[in-house]
Amino acid sequence: MSLKRIWVMFKARNYEFFRDKAAFGWNFLFPFLIIAGFAIIFGGRDFSGFKVGVFPSTTKQIDFTSTNLPEKFITTTHLEFIGFPDQATGLKKLKHHQIDFLIRIDTPTPLYWQLDSSPKGYLVERLFQSAFVPENNPYGTKEIVEGREIRYLDWLFPGILGMNMMFSALWGVGYVVVRYRKNGVLKRLKATPLTAFEYMTAQALSRFFLQIFTLIVVWIGADLLFSIHVEGSLVALSVVFALGGLSLTSVGLLLAARGTSEEFTSGALNFIAWPMMFLSEVWFSLEGAPQWVKGFAEVLPLTHLLRAARHIMNDGATLAQVSGDCLALIITTLICLVLGATLFSWND
Repeated sequence: MSLKRIWVMFKARNYEFFRDKAAFGWNFLFPFLIIAGFAIIFGGRDFSGFKVGVFPSTTKQIDFTSTNLPEKFITTTHLEFIGFPDQATGLKKLKHHQIDFLIRIDTPTPLYWQLDSSPKGYLVERLFQSAFVPENNPYGTKEIVEGREIRYLDWLFPGILGMNMMFSALWGVGYVVVRYRKNGVLKRLKATPLTAFEYMTAQALSRFFLQIFTLIVVWIGADLLFSIHVEGSLVALSVVFALGGLSLTSVGLLLAARGTSEEFTSGALNFIAWPMMFLSEVWFSLEGAPQWVKGFAEVLPLTHLLRAARHIMNDGATLAQVSGDCLALIITTLICLVLGATLFSWND
């Protein structure tokens, strides 16, 4: 094994990445756009979880003074009231799930419409009906949750970073190597003293370097804009992201071991990436999902990366407490690297 040859291939791949302005810019711009979008939608004080249509009303500021709607319902937090000029317009929006509830306010007794297939509509209906219950009716005893409240952005942020690392690993290694093989680049490299192990090592190190570099830049930018909170150790978090980056890169190398069809490779990459994006809790929790879905998610490296990162960031966990997820990432890395090195071909 020659470290000099590995270093030359490592630099060559990095130069190629940085000179591709479109790919270089998109690797940084894409996560920022997602983070900024969710921060605006879910981080603002005026965010409304339920949309209630009201007619007849033609103004944005609806006048409730002459209506019989209960004050408790009007002042309920997370309800956004949207005015419509007539019933037909409101019903059209309701049928297309653009609003969750529709009320007519020019009648002695309020009339309302709600879709039976809409979970949000059902909850708004319950809120509407409970608003007519007298204030002195006992509801139970409310207890305040102690501790720091975790913003949705703080929960989502590790998922965005992990998803960006996943796409970078799969397409930056798997797709690129297959393209090299199809264009005959690998056949030319085979004529040099470079070995398959050296080439695979250089590709893995280059992609790992670019993943960590991108993660640091995105993290600094997001922290300056949105004040990302980390409850645990930054060192432990760095170790988890490093193991996750290696694991995802090894999966990309395994996919790049063979194949000359870019179309087939793109389909295979999507076949692997999309389940990870939806089942590894990037966007939402799998609590309440069928047990077989949770079991399948445990096979995916992104699941272990995000679970460990969130435990450290949001719960202050230590490396010892997330050792199970770290071990799963290490095992995935070793298995994929061994299989990738064994199956790798310069031509086939």
